[in-house]
Parts: sequence; structure tokens; C-alpha cells
Amino acid sequence: MSAKYWVRWSAEHGAPRAVLRWQVRRGDPFATLLSGHQGLHDPYPLIDELRGRGGGVIKTPVSLATFDHAQVRAILRDPRFGVRPAIDAELLAPWRKLAERVTVPPNPVEPPSMLVLDPPEHTRMRKPVASAFTPRAIARLRERVEVVTAELLAAMPAHGSVDLITDFAARVPIAIIADMLGFPPADRERFLHWGDKVTPLLDIGTSWRTYRAAMSAIEDMDAYLADHIATLRRAPGEDILSTLVSSGDLSLRELQAGASLLMGAGFETTVNLIGNAVAALSAHPDQLALAQQDHERWPDVVEETLRFDPPVQTTARQTLEDVDLDGVRVRANRTIILSLAGANRDPAVFPDPHRFDIDRRNAKDHVAFSSGVHSCLGASLARMEAVHALRALYTRYPNLRLRGEPVRRNLFTLHGFEHMPVDLGPVARISAPDDLAGASRPA
Repeated sequence: MSAKYWVRWSAEHGAPRAVLRWQVRRGDPFATLLSGHQGLHDPYPLIDELRGRGGGVIKTPVSLATFDHAQVRAILRDPRFGVRPAIDAELLAPWRKLAERVTVPPNPVEPPSMLVLDPPEHTRMRKPVASAFTPRAIARLRERVEVVTAELLAAMPAHGSVDLITDFAARVPIAIIADMLGFPPADRERFLHWGDKVTPLLDIGTSWRTYRAAMSAIEDMDAYLADHIATLRRAPGEDILSTLVSSGDLSLRELQAGASLLMGAGFETTVNLIGNAVAALSAHPDQLALAQQDHERWPDVVEETLRFDPPVQTTARQTLEDVDLDGVRVRANRTIILSLAGANRDPAVFPDPHRFDIDRRNAKDHVAFSSGVHSCLGASLARMEAVHALRALYTRYPNLRLRGEPVRRNLFTLHGFEHMPVDLGPVARISAPDDLAGASRPA
């Protein structure tokens, strides 16, 4: 496996890694930002420094980039831009031709995953899945989210300490998305493990060691999904994957890629969102007090967290034709890095952007879930899960406090915590059994 995948790694990550490390040594802030997985856990000072170079699209030694809210939003919605690798195609042309000869198993970050497809292929892959994320479908999932959350909270020790990420934040979304895809509860741990190994592929310049571990996980996941899909062909259930299998519209490779993307995206965004919210509330006890005084404020907490510290920090687009940006002609096949985190802290849109404020009236103007045809399919589900999880958590454990410093994940694109030790404190007195169910009010 190593020799085959090394060629692919060298094109997709090895060459960009060398460029980034060279630019970091030269003091380039943009390269330092993109190399966040090497220890940069607070990207916002660098984002401010880069924003200071001027509005709109800026040119860096690595790539074009923008931290401007209006520009990011416009590019995400512009059909003249497509989803492509996050480094200029012309920079890696020799390596890319070589890498194309190496086939990798279906996975969330390469075609035929809809994450990296443009219309019409993207439309064909997305349309049959969209029915699982309609408002009516999300409403039907609400009760299941309530049950899972209540069970997890009840299992926690009063006055005890837990890792809020591994014991709670990751458990809620993985249970829901596994149910949606028809996976047995006993297999959830496998997907948590595979997700942990595969998500570094979303970053630029992943190390060979990390890439090799990701490919090993992808091979295991590919074999599992092939067996699971074969089982669903014989005995389909009522889950979304059974529906896709029974339709016969997608090939096995497309089903595997789609299932792996839905599984990863189905819990990665939410676990980071919950963890980032707890971190922000712990650092801003006045805002936590507002939410605890009025449980209708938890949706505001979630929206401000999405703006203030989004679970996905960046994405990229490539020009499909020559495009005029800010009066500058950009040739076709040029990549532009879009900083979702930067757009969400654009002072032209969000006054005092570095302040966490659940009273912020325009917090929903964030682009944390992207925009346009590639807007996050599961945004409503992630919002609902996070609102209920946070509301129920702080209702049962109102004195929850961080226990030491949380540990950030060594990733850049996906921004969240690997570990978050907390002291729960005493269980609150519940005046009636329905009090916790109040967390199920529409978000």
C-alpha cells in the first residue's frame, strides 16, 4: 500500500507541504495559517493581519485568498467557480498527472463524493439525499435526539468529571447519523475511529504518516460499507442509505463515497460546534448566564458560536473561466482560499467581531455552513442537535466548569477540540419530568 499511495500523497499533500514549510520559514502569515495543524490553535490574530492587507481578494505566495464576507459569499454562489484542490492547479500539474494514475478507495474528500463535485454531477448525487434533511424529516428526528441526549446525561456521574468531547459531544451526532444510515449501534465506535483518521485529509500538506493512516482507515471503511450495502440490497430498512441502494440510481462506488461523507459530516460539524460553544460560554460567563436565565436563548448561542468560532474554518474554489475580481483579471484554473472564519469576523458586517455576544442581531449572516449549491445539507440537523444538547447539558448540570485547558485538535480546516475535561457539579433539581424535554422546543 505504501508505495502506491506515496505517489498520490506526494501530489496532493507532499508538494504543498514543502511549499508551506518553506513559506512558514520565510515568515509568511498565510502559510502559517494554513499550517495550523502544526500547532496554531488560535487563527484569528493571523486572519486579522492578513485582512489588513486590503479588502476583497489578496495575493499571497501560496494562493489567492479572501477574508471578506461579501467576497466569500459571492464566490460561493457564483457558478463561474467550482470545487477543486486548495492549491493552484498549475503549481502541481506534473505531480497531478502522475497521481491520477493511482486509484484510491471511495472516501469523503475525492470524487464521486459530492463534496468535490460540481453540477451537474453534484446535483445528481445531492438530490436523492436531500429528502433526509427536509424540515419535516428533521422534526421527526427531534425525539430521537432527546432520547439519546437524556441517556448520555443520565449516565454521567453527579459531582464527577468527564471528557465532554468523547463522552457527550461526539456521542449525540454519531448516534443520529448512524441511525439515519442504518448502521448497527455497535459499529458507532468504528466510525468515530475512521472519522478521526480521515479528517486530516481536508487540510493542506498533511504528513505522509497521517496520510498513510487515513488510507488504511479508508480501506477498512470501504470494505465495511461494501458489506453493509450488500446487506441492505437483500433486506433494506427505512433508513436513507436503504432508499439510495434500492433506487438503483447510484453505483456501488458512489454509494460508498456518499455514505462515508454523510457519516463524517454528520458528526464532525456537530461535535465541534458543541465543544466550541462550551468553550465560548466558559470564557464568557455573562453570556452563559443569559442563556441559563431564558432557555429560548440557546438557538442564539448556537448561531453566535457558528459565527464566532465556526467548526469549518475554510474552503476553496477554483475559477472555471477567466473572472474579474475587484478589478483584477483572474485566469481560469486559479484557486482561491475562502476563509469562512475570516468572513464571520469581518468588522464591516459584524461590529466588534471578536466579542462573543448572543444578543448579536445579525449572527445568522455567518457563512459557517457555506452558501450556494454546496451549502451544508445537514445544517438544520446540526443546529437542532447542538441546541438541544447544550440546553439539556446546562439544565442538568448548571454549574459545569472546565477542568484545566481543553485540547484543540491538530487540524486547520475542521476546528474543534479533541479533549475537554469538565467538572459537572451537582445535578440540578428537576421540578417535573418534562423540564428536560423543554430542550426539544424548535430551534
